[in-house]
Amino acid sequence: MNKKILIVEDDLKLLRYLELELQHEGYETHTLSNGKAGLEEALNGEYNLLILDIMLPGMNGMEICRRIRQTSDVPIIMLTARGDTMDKIAGLDFGADDYITKPFEIVEFLARVRRFFRKRTEDDNEIISGSIRINTESHSCHYEDEVIYLSKTEFDLCLYLMKNKDKVLTREQILEYVWGFDYFGETRVVDVYIRYLREKIDDRFGKQYIHTIRGVGYIFKDEG
Repeated sequence: MNKKILIVEDDLKLLRYLELELQHEGYETHTLSNGKAGLEEALNGEYNLLILDIMLPGMNGMEICRRIRQTSDVPIIMLTARGDTMDKIAGLDFGADDYITKPFEIVEFLARVRRFFRKRTEDDNEIISGSIRINTESHSCHYEDEVIYLSKTEFDLCLYLMKNKDKVLTREQILEYVWGFDYFGETRVVDVYIRYLREKIDDRFGKQYIHTIRGVGYIFKDEG
């Protein structure tokens, strides 16, 4: 399992300290001290965990987190020098998975990091929603014990919807994640593949997993 971590922190002593401690634990790290550079690297690199300071030059950690959450569900730990509860709530509202207030004990910090990789190991291979089970290792999809045969694009679309269950996804978000477009182009292809998925899942089994949010996009919910 890859253990690649991006750390964006403008306190250079702390940045170096975290880098050395994480590397000692066997993680691969990349470090930056500027918010805009951090966002660009997070969006273009392939990381398994992001560690973001809130107060950064160029762009604050909250905004970085918000933008990342438009296209990615990579785990994010926020670092803050403030003990303000509102900062913590805001960070979680923007999509952070956890927060830790500075100063902190390195033992606690490393324990938080290990928790995310432990959860990822448990959850990585299989995602379940209702009676649908999708396995990323075998690249297979089942409804109970029946196989659902999906093309690669259909599989990627189904995976993205299920990983973001109960969250409304815009056509642009889906287009960027599944097709890899980095611009807001033609979104009709999303509707076409949503129809393919509905035919193979909702229509076939008489359920409704994929819901249209008119004027916005789509949401995947447990069968109703």
